[in-house]
Amino acid sequence: MGSTVYPRNRITGVILAGGRARRMGGQDKGLLTFAHKAFACQTLAEHIAAILSPQVGRLIINANRNTEIYGCLGHPVVPDAVGDYLGPLAGMASAMQVANTPYVATVPCDSPFVPPDLVERLYTAVETARAEIGVAHDGVRLQPVFALLRSALWGSIVDFLKGGDRKIDLWYARHKTALADFSDKPDMFFNINTLSDMNYFASG
Repeated sequence: MGSTVYPRNRITGVILAGGRARRMGGQDKGLLTFAHKAFACQTLAEHIAAILSPQVGRLIINANRNTEIYGCLGHPVVPDAVGDYLGPLAGMASAMQVANTPYVATVPCDSPFVPPDLVERLYTAVETARAEIGVAHDGVRLQPVFALLRSALWGSIVDFLKGGDRKIDLWYARHKTALADFSDKPDMFFNINTLSDMNYFASG
């Protein structure tokens, strides 16, 4: 799909780093550093930013702690504007409020292999289906935080969260959502959730 032209400047990239990371003992996953050939001793957030930045017009980091450290990466840092650690939807809504672009493209801070054509494929899926949201699908399952969303939907997320719901797939079901096929590269969605995942990745 490399020949497709899409409007990067109309899209803000968002790295979602606002979680508590309980399964990692509370470590801030976006700030983990690995002696891995793919990283050159960068933090996860720094590594992901380097992949996502060329795909979008600007970049925002959603974080609820260590905001000064994240700020050293050179991108605006936005905390959740609603609730107390309500999950990725809260981070999405906060970024959408300040994005100043029609779209935001979101990725988690714990997935080191973000596809270099992620945003292009998501945008193509949205435009083809005339959808409000585009979500990556690896051929087996949905990858819900790898998404392209219309920024105007932030109010819908806030209302959803204030109603007591948090499940991202339930919110997606309220809007026209297109799936972007990534069945040719499912391994790109590997994420680091536990110490075992971290050790597996570090040994690669």
